[in-house]
Amino acid sequence: MDRGWFIGPERIPPPEEETSSSDSSVSRSCITINLTEMLQADKPSAVKKLIPIRPPSPRVSLQREQEFHCTLSCEPTPKPIIRQRSRSLPLATEKKKQCRNVGVRFIDSLGLDLEDIKLFKSGEDPFVPHHVAFRLSMGAELADGRHLEISLPYLKPFFAQQPGDQHGFLHRLYEQKVCLERVLCFELGVIGITQVLNLDFEKDVIARYSFTEWKSCSETKASWVSTITKTWEGGEGQLNCDTFRFHMPVPPFLQPGAVLQFAIQYKVGGVEYWDNNYGENYKLVCHNYKLTVPKECEDSMVHFI
Repeated sequence: MDRGWFIGPERIPPPEEETSSSDSSVSRSCITINLTEMLQADKPSAVKKLIPIRPPSPRVSLQREQEFHCTLSCEPTPKPIIRQRSRSLPLATEKKKQCRNVGVRFIDSLGLDLEDIKLFKSGEDPFVPHHVAFRLSMGAELADGRHLEISLPYLKPFFAQQPGDQHGFLHRLYEQKVCLERVLCFELGVIGITQVLNLDFEKDVIARYSFTEWKSCSETKASWVSTITKTWEGGEGQLNCDTFRFHMPVPPFLQPGAVLQFAIQYKVGGVEYWDNNYGENYKLVCHNYKLTVPKECEDSMVHFI
């Protein structure tokens, strides 16, 4: 039985036959057969696919590579060893200046200064205001344990009767066209009520007053209140009148005995009319009355005197 095997037309002998043949000194040429090529020769040639190859990226410079690495790095940016001083920290010299500028300020319970400094030239006689002298004397009273008393000014009419209550008031109003009717005095000022004849729609009423015997004067404009009709005594006729009201402030620390003088001016149709109490002016005399301040208000009341 032939134990050899064939590949194509070639016969491959078994190992025993090769040994015997070698002994008979018959030499045969060796054939090398590539099985992979023979097996692939029977199959159809496979279609080879092209594999895309990415071209190499351009070379990045070392500096840009370091910058790119720094931007992507999670590590904090290294800081220099020598750091600058914070702007908020003062220098040693500035600390000394600040310590020298520190001062002490004394205030009262309301946060106001306890002192007021004024410089006088040599030979100048300082004038002490009345309210300053009063506060100094008041401090002595508080030191002695006495209750604080303050003096408040008020004005009292020099005339005994209100002009509007006098007999013949309407007759006087008809002649003067303007006449003071009533005066009301308060701590903060004086309120006056005056009557004028309704001669025209446009009219102005002004009170001119002075605390210095007319060395200086001020004016205040009266405001319209109402329009009324007054009947003559005995019912003989009627007067169509307008009521005006004005306010005159009282200056603080007005000395007792000071006199307020005033007169009333009425402007209508380009003509002026006056009521000056028959040339004597209306006068109010200043008086004072004592007011005891409660103990719990003494610390605060000192600033309103």
